[in-house]
Amino acid sequence: MGEVKEPQPVKVFVGILTAPPPALTELRGLLEEGFGPVDTESQLLEFAYTDYYEPEMGGGLKRKFFGFRHLASPDVLVDLKLFANRLEQTLAVSGKRTVNIDPGYLAAARVVLASTKDFAHRLYLGKGIYGEVTLMYQKKDFQALPWTYPDYRSEAYLQYFRELRKVYMAQLASSGSISGDRDFPAR
Repeated sequence: MGEVKEPQPVKVFVGILTAPPPALTELRGLLEEGFGPVDTESQLLEFAYTDYYEPEMGGGLKRKFFGFRHLASPDVLVDLKLFANRLEQTLAVSGKRTVNIDPGYLAAARVVLASTKDFAHRLYLGKGIYGEVTLMYQKKDFQALPWTYPDYRSEAYLQYFRELRKVYMAQLASSGSISGDRDFPAR
């Protein structure tokens, strides 16, 4: 019989999708109120992979990732997605989102995204939230899966996750154990 034990803590991040972002500084502050201090961020990345968001958010969308300093238990993903959804609604204008906030976490072996949409490759986590393994870390790099979104397959995104993983692995090593920092501000 397997032994029940606490999971290794994970590195939480968000992917922000928005039109040319003059308010990213303000948004970063709001995210830090819920998720804690940012310790990594990507460049502003082009988003030309789908026109799915254009009817609601307009054209010229950009993506930016923020990684958060505090490590957390993987089960915090549900609360983070609910917080992100509330923030999206708060920032909406005339019922249309101005920003799409996709929370996820990075573990040593995977990148997991939160979703409100059920599908065959997603597991129900609770409170209407599903989790999807989007990338696997195998053979010393991230590997896409059949359902991985095209943008998450791009070299720019993979480079960000490689850097985020280096920070995460250093945090685990400096903690002297895998216990990490279990308390997370959004809880």
